[in-house]
Amino acid sequence: MNLTAAAPARFQYPRVLSIAGSDSGGGAGIQADLKTFAALGCFGMTAITALTAQNTLGVRSIHAVPSQILADQIDAVVEDIGVDAVKIGMLHSADTVRTVASALQRHGLTRVVLDPVMIATSGAKLIDDAAIDVLVRELFPLATVVTPNLDEAALLVQQPLRDEADMEAAARQLIERGANAVLVKGGHLAGHTVSDLLLARDTAPLWMRAERIASGNTHGTGCTLSSAIASELALGASLAQAVQRAREFVRGALAAGASVRTGAGSGPLNHGHAPHAMQLRPLA
Repeated sequence: MNLTAAAPARFQYPRVLSIAGSDSGGGAGIQADLKTFAALGCFGMTAITALTAQNTLGVRSIHAVPSQILADQIDAVVEDIGVDAVKIGMLHSADTVRTVASALQRHGLTRVVLDPVMIATSGAKLIDDAAIDVLVRELFPLATVVTPNLDEAALLVQQPLRDEADMEAAARQLIERGANAVLVKGGHLAGHTVSDLLLARDTAPLWMRAERIASGNTHGTGCTLSSAIASELALGASLAQAVQRAREFVRGALAAGASVRTGAGSGPLNHGHAPHAMQLRPLA
């Protein structure tokens, strides 16, 4: 049987590229991203920025991928398969940040979700100080949306965030520093309600509030949310729609994984709680 004689291709998958670190425990990083892309019906690809040795208890070590290898990974994927949306996660060094920014510009990549991964769930710092300034200066303007959690936003604006007013002030400051839109995630605030804020340039604040889901399995929540937003953007959603749908996906994954034990620490979400079939779109 000659498989090459099959009918000509008429469709393609929505294609999402994760530029992020590898989590050996499988709960965060590119592993969580790929699970999320697949669950939402997208074709996932990766460009690995760093290898981490970690599990549910914490990060043991980090090994950065050489910049040329990182650039080659991005080029190889874009030049052959193509990319509809990008999720950017852990960027360990300033050189890594510059490599990614250069690749985005070189290939004209849009629909970019930047998750400024700085602090792991375990508390481990995942980025060096020199990289933070470069991240803001070179990557913020290229991103469709930046998605810091409360601790990351506080680190970026150099002051603690204690309430919703602080969250909004931080979002406005990050937009003044070059971001096109900011999603400040308020899950680390105390209380029974989780408040997230989406603020885009020249638009009114969009507050999204929901009852907190009780779970000790929250490892990779931020990675999953940002990759879900990128998936929804690849599927054609507006930014506000993408964020709202991604939040619902994460809430479902949290609820479905709350009663499961994986490891002795903060376990992963249940990314496969409601999988979608792989989406098809007409070939351009």
